[in-house]
Amino acid sequence: MSHLSSSNWSTHASIKILPKALLCAAIGLSITSCSKSDNAPIDSSATSDVTLNLYNWSEYMPQEILDGFTEETGIKVNYTTFDSNEAMYAKLKLLDDSSQYDLAIPSTYYVEKMAKEGLLQELDKSKLSNFKNLDTSFTNTKVDPENKYSIPYMWGSTGLAINGETVDPATVNSWNDLWRPEYKGQVMLMNDMREVFGMALLTLGYSGNSRNPDEIKAAYEKLTTLMPNVKTFNSDASRMPYMEGETSVGMTWNGEAIIANSEGLTSLVYKYPTEGAILWMDNFVIPKNATQVDAAHKFIDYLLRPENSKIVSEEIGYASPNIAAREMMPDDVKNNPTIYPSKDVLAKAEFQEDVGDEALQVYQQYWDKLKTGR
Repeated sequence: MSHLSSSNWSTHASIKILPKALLCAAIGLSITSCSKSDNAPIDSSATSDVTLNLYNWSEYMPQEILDGFTEETGIKVNYTTFDSNEAMYAKLKLLDDSSQYDLAIPSTYYVEKMAKEGLLQELDKSKLSNFKNLDTSFTNTKVDPENKYSIPYMWGSTGLAINGETVDPATVNSWNDLWRPEYKGQVMLMNDMREVFGMALLTLGYSGNSRNPDEIKAAYEKLTTLMPNVKTFNSDASRMPYMEGETSVGMTWNGEAIIANSEGLTSLVYKYPTEGAILWMDNFVIPKNATQVDAAHKFIDYLLRPENSKIVSEEIGYASPNIAAREMMPDDVKNNPTIYPSKDVLAKAEFQEDVGDEALQVYQQYWDKLKTGR
């Protein structure tokens, strides 16, 4: 899922330092509530025959939100899913002229890439009255100054998952632990090129955003030695291999661990690895040839209402960039370290960044070899 870097933030290439703004986001900020006018129902009289085509990650939007939006506006939502940024990007680029999608939710480093390639429309923020509810730590980033093309949706982390029923969580603290021979055939990796390579790069002491072909090759070579331990790759619902007993240890997104706990696998433990977690942020964008542009803006603004952002965060287990929403959350949610990491964890973590097409081709070459060589 994604990268976040503001114009006034440090890079994470050599020294992983997170800015104070994001640290403040992690421990909470005082906010002002939105006015009644911001929450007023939208007139649906002219939009009852409209269908919004939404392209999103699997299991990443509560049905309650989709139903509430349709009930209020009369706009139906056709929900289609992808399981990686690469798949999303390839399809949007391939179908660029088909006007198939009105709204998509890529990670930040793909927002930058797609904007540069002319695949996105500029947003009309005059139609986003609830934009002010967003924490400014997550807006006006260097990948999208002034939020010309994107609006933050959710942010989170990729870390270690350990099923305490079969593995003692106290014994797994590092990405490197996944290579231990006793985990042969028990490890789950995300089906996400950048996250898997990012994890391997971190174990070698490199940045997870390396553009160096030699470092990427070294990560690939190390990953080949992990393959005997790997049972599956999964980014559709990464909690399921753990819940079904298929895997015991590996990677997952923090929200998937939260959902697994709520669905009965209370023994699944989420940990931030000692080398540092992978951080990301996902964002709303409107593809260049979208036809239901007004409906797309209405949907974004609907999600920016704090009560709706709160519903999303609590149901899918990820952190909200909406500070008004976080203020409304119960203490056990907004103070949950799995959702909102501590300052110490954030200081060691690294957000995914756009590495450029040249490096991306190197990653893709080795990713294909890694997957086909199993």
